Amino acid sequence: MASLSSTNCRAYSSTSSSSYAASSSVHHGHHQRLAVSSVPKRFLRNKISLQSQSNPFSTGVRMQDGAVATKVTPVENETPLKLKEGLLSVTSSEESKDAAGFEFSEDKSTVSITVVGASGDLAKKKIFPALFALYYEDCLPEHFTVYGYARSKMTDAELRTMVSRTLTCRIDKRENCGEKMDQFLKRCFYHSGQYDSEENFAELDKKLREHEGGRVSNRLFYLSIPPNIFINAVKCASLSASSSSGWTRVIVEKPFGRDSESSAALTRSLKQYLEEDQIFRIDHYLGKELVENLSVLRFSNLIFEPLWSRQYIRNVQFIFSEDFGTEGRGGYFDNYGIIRDIMQNHLLQILALFAMETPVSLDAEDIRNEKVKVLRSMRPLELENVVIGQYKSHTKGGVTYPAYTDDKTVPKDSLTPTFAAAALFIDNARWDGVPFLMKAGKALHTKRAEIRVQFRHVPGNLYNRNFGTDLDRATNELVIRVQPDEAIYLKINNKVPGLGMRLDRSNLNLHYAARYSKEIPDAYERLLLDAIEGERRLFIRSDELNAAWALFTPLLKELEEKKIIPECYPYGSRGPVGAHYLAARYNVRWGDLGLEQ
Repeated sequence: MASLSSTNCRAYSSTSSSSYAASSSVHHGHHQRLAVSSVPKRFLRNKISLQSQSNPFSTGVRMQDGAVATKVTPVENETPLKLKEGLLSVTSSEESKDAAGFEFSEDKSTVSITVVGASGDLAKKKIFPALFALYYEDCLPEHFTVYGYARSKMTDAELRTMVSRTLTCRIDKRENCGEKMDQFLKRCFYHSGQYDSEENFAELDKKLREHEGGRVSNRLFYLSIPPNIFINAVKCASLSASSSSGWTRVIVEKPFGRDSESSAALTRSLKQYLEEDQIFRIDHYLGKELVENLSVLRFSNLIFEPLWSRQYIRNVQFIFSEDFGTEGRGGYFDNYGIIRDIMQNHLLQILALFAMETPVSLDAEDIRNEKVKVLRSMRPLELENVVIGQYKSHTKGGVTYPAYTDDKTVPKDSLTPTFAAAALFIDNARWDGVPFLMKAGKALHTKRAEIRVQFRHVPGNLYNRNFGTDLDRATNELVIRVQPDEAIYLKINNKVPGLGMRLDRSNLNLHYAARYSKEIPDAYERLLLDAIEGERRLFIRSDELNAAWALFTPLLKELEEKKIIPECYPYGSRGPVGAHYLAARYNVRWGDLGLEQ
């Protein structure tokens, strides 16, 4: 794969281009998992061994999972092996000639990105703009092709017109914007087909081969489609359009099921056609700049890591609020609700990153191992530690805002929560007894996503009398604002200048817009680049997903079986009153409700 030419992008790891031998692929329409021993000797001509090109002293092959295999040298008259439909079989040297006529070289590889569901809103508003942003920053390899695939009838020109309406350039680099857009759009193509048609995907494969031109073909499929057709699309892509020479990866969008059972069934079905390391379960919140900065803040600053425990932290709050309702998504949302839509994935993933122990390294598996430990250490959620709500109609400033059940796509008697608050606990040595409070809701008074860390009161504080009875005013608080207007600030107590002794609560503030002139990349840009490079750190592993669902599934079943009625709250308010009582039970005040937020 071509090296990156921009200092704004990470260099491709050597594993990205050399580990194709470990990826599952299809050869002549048969499901095949290529092992190092089955690489045709044509890949190894001129006695080039399969070792990391960035390290001339390497003695092995760096595999996708980080393992190192024994150095491979070509053997004359070796007959390549392949796995065909799960059985070991022999591939003749003649049959292997069609695998690819190329030398093992980064300069002769290509990446084909297929957006499945290209006519949908997510593709138009997020995926294509993110791909263009990567191209704009010179983060994509020299040879790449973008294909849209959907049921809608469309020409290449019509796809380019549709995509061009949502493309924007970086604020600080607009001088060559039009030229860059034209170049990117020339690499965008479209193929119409059914999601369950192997024949249609075989036609796509033929077109991809034409654009790949005999290079090592690496293929990325982004499933921007409803979850009920995931498996059909994966099956057809795997059997009819996988790479025969490079890696094949699939990005899967949430929701990953509705509970433990459906999630496990989805994973089993995906693994009929893909290996675990080919599946990239995307949670776009993990690609947010401030979420990725969380581990940097903690592990590279001495002042924070010693405080990151029950000894100094009184509670941690994960807050997600939107100032709008379902806005036409009621039909989809009513099937999932706010707990499945936000808490079980976005907020729980951030909690795991926040609370994990120091990983052995920054390797994806080491980080994900620590996240799984956190999830498995969490106390089962109980109904008494959860509050649910649903927004009702409200008139403000002469404008009437609709109730959730006013949405025509939502049943009038729906009990689906649009708000939820929960108190969670991690039963381990570091966090024993510390409440982790989550709340998420729609149609609230503001739009925000943030992490708030409230520290313990100072023992025997000499200045208690200056704060009166409200000791919360004297509490130090670290706030990580994920969106909007990204910032990190620490609330401290400070003396107001003057002759008297008047104390004030001040912020030590890192405001990203003021500190950094560069525009913050969209989360999808980061995650797409990671998937292309084979970096799995910000993607969800299957055991991680199982642990997350195990925590929430009993609660969800209890809510549905007992038909718990959500507490109503006015559109544009701060949410149900019950959420305040829940926090007060653990002697906590929600940090986003004070005058100083």
